Amino acid sequence: MGYGLNDVGIIRRGNSAMTDVVGRQDTRHVNGARGTAALVVLAAWCSMAAVSDAAQEKAAAPKPEAAAENRAGRLIQIALPITGETTNHVRRSVGRVLEQAQAKGKRPVLIFEFNVPPGQDDFGRGSEFGPSYDLANFLSGEQLNQATTVAFLPRSVQGHAVLVALACDEIIMAPDAEIGNAGVDTPNITPPMHAAYREIANRRKTIPADVALGLLDPAQEIWKVETEVSREYVTREGLEELRKKRTVKVDEKPLFAAGQPGRLSGREARELDFVSYLASDRIEMAKALELPPEDVRDDPSLGGEWRAVRIDIKGPVDAEMVNQAQRLIRDAVSRREVNFICLWIDSAGGSPVDSVRMATFLADLDPGEVRTVAYIAKEARSDAALVAMACDQVVMQPGAELGGPGDASFDAEEIAQIRETIREEIAPRKSRSWSLIAAMIDPELEVFQYKRPGEAGFFSEEEFEEQAEPEKWTKDQPPITSKGKVLSVTAEKAANYRLADHVVDSFAGFKRLYGLENDPALLEPGWADFVITALASPGIAVFLLVIGFVALYAELQLPGIGLGGFIAALCFLLFFWSRFLGGTAEWLEVMLFLAGVVCLLLEVFVLPGFGIFGLGGGLLVIASLILASQTFVFPHNEYQFAALRRSLLMIAGVTVGTFVLAVFLNRWLPRSPMLGGVVLEPPSDEEVETISRRESLVDYDAELVGRRGTTTTRLIPSGKAMIDNRLLDVIAESSEAIPRGTEIEVVEVLGNRILVRVRE
Repeated sequence: MGYGLNDVGIIRRGNSAMTDVVGRQDTRHVNGARGTAALVVLAAWCSMAAVSDAAQEKAAAPKPEAAAENRAGRLIQIALPITGETTNHVRRSVGRVLEQAQAKGKRPVLIFEFNVPPGQDDFGRGSEFGPSYDLANFLSGEQLNQATTVAFLPRSVQGHAVLVALACDEIIMAPDAEIGNAGVDTPNITPPMHAAYREIANRRKTIPADVALGLLDPAQEIWKVETEVSREYVTREGLEELRKKRTVKVDEKPLFAAGQPGRLSGREARELDFVSYLASDRIEMAKALELPPEDVRDDPSLGGEWRAVRIDIKGPVDAEMVNQAQRLIRDAVSRREVNFICLWIDSAGGSPVDSVRMATFLADLDPGEVRTVAYIAKEARSDAALVAMACDQVVMQPGAELGGPGDASFDAEEIAQIRETIREEIAPRKSRSWSLIAAMIDPELEVFQYKRPGEAGFFSEEEFEEQAEPEKWTKDQPPITSKGKVLSVTAEKAANYRLADHVVDSFAGFKRLYGLENDPALLEPGWADFVITALASPGIAVFLLVIGFVALYAELQLPGIGLGGFIAALCFLLFFWSRFLGGTAEWLEVMLFLAGVVCLLLEVFVLPGFGIFGLGGGLLVIASLILASQTFVFPHNEYQFAALRRSLLMIAGVTVGTFVLAVFLNRWLPRSPMLGGVVLEPPSDEEVETISRRESLVDYDAELVGRRGTTTTRLIPSGKAMIDNRLLDVIAESSEAIPRGTEIEVVEVLGNRILVRVRE
């Protein structure tokens, strides 16, 4: 920044002593022509000196292109709230960047992005004053005089993190973001804190010292005043002192009123020249600083060396390939063994649904922990291009193809869904223009090249309307896409369109580009992956479910919890484990299955009769098995309808297999040598009658059949009735209750059981 403000006036860094004299001079009213003439001469002298200085600076300054080439931007995240560990991490990262910049002979541009955790409404509250001051002291110290430091605030920031932002040469904010209320975590703001904020503000002069005090202490009242020499920002006490020395013009309202926390939005700070640029995201921030997009991306290697691995995406993309790749990446990242993943892509696509699933998975990875780079030696066509575009960077060999027709075909609905995913999830997270990526899938999307001074962009009409200040862009004709054809570009064009970050002649060049001494270790599936893949195959899945349900049925026929229950639990566990690791099942499917089984057991043992629990439990079990076999809930395209048909066929196979085995088991189980003594064979009709008579305490005569009587209690369904002047225990023939005093008729006598019905 050319100028900075302090508590006395405007002081330009490194300008002539004459400018300092003018900034500090005590201006008084001069009466008479002599005084007026002196002022005119003095003003002319200052003006000529300023013009001379500007001309010298302009002559000495390098051209914009040369200056941009001589700078190296690096982004370092500052996670809020700031602690002692935050300061140590920033120190290590800055030290590494300075070493790299010195080795390349470039001036580093250190961009500190203040990272408020997602979902946090406190905007970084909790930053400790001590570590914040240590970090601010480091950033504004002599060690970083050879670097340009930039504080980037994409979201509102409060607490003592504000002090760290004041320590940077420049501040870039989102228009609606706010900075201020620095003392929100400090009930008692002490004079040493005042001194610290004033000291850091005076070092960089990004924000005037008194304004910094207003951002810290709500008790401070800060005024913006205009003098005949400069614009100044002073406290109430400073305003009174300034009036004794100069003629001042004071705004009607203070900048910060006493008793209210001092805050400034990005727009307000820009109008006051406290903020260099307004930028809502990294793309806009990079454009403002005239840096390439790759210079403002996270670099996980700043904390140490690259720990690189490689994963191959070769051949047709399918569910098995994507599941395996996701599983390998997830395991490696969770163990914190890697911070660099090279995806070697050589594919013409094949399954749009699975490619989108892989792309969103890559886009969700934290770039601060792991960098993903797509390496395309030959081709990444059709939906395989989406996988490449979801990586942090793309590197291609000369002649390699990105986009274009491949193994997959898309219908209109599928194109609309993929385009929405590109626009909402993939492109924003990777700081890319969504139009070019979507044009690789949508043959009807027209993309044009737009230009403005020092910059070019590639947008569809829809994306162009979303740009800030679209009136500054001019559109080139004709479009860079062809109507009716999906976009296909070679490595050279991909680099020009900013779809590829680098072009290298071989994989050895790729390693040199990222400073990799050895080939990245190839992540390949182990025995566990083969087991998971085998268990997830349709045949094994049907087998596991059939055995599980039959074992559960057998357990219900045997007393206690034994072998059948163990086998059933093991089969269901293996089924859901394979689906869980395969990426098609989550805890929801497991919970639905367990809830369905519980409902069925309630229906069998607690609430007899096929009612709501039986029907609902069965539907829950079926729904859980279907959802565990696919990645979507409702199908929307041909691929998903085919997957749903396979899921339904699997359920049908499980139902038929379970029924057949259950019938066989019901016949074989009582006769088996081992279990025959535990499960008895059902008795014949003659044996049932004999057993009933033997077990009865009273053997009523069959002559009771046809006799009539009256109920003396309510039958629900059993109760008592007076028949032939005898009080007998009877059971209603139907399941409906019979009120007391109802005339009844005996319909059957079996031992001591008397069945009756209402007399008609």
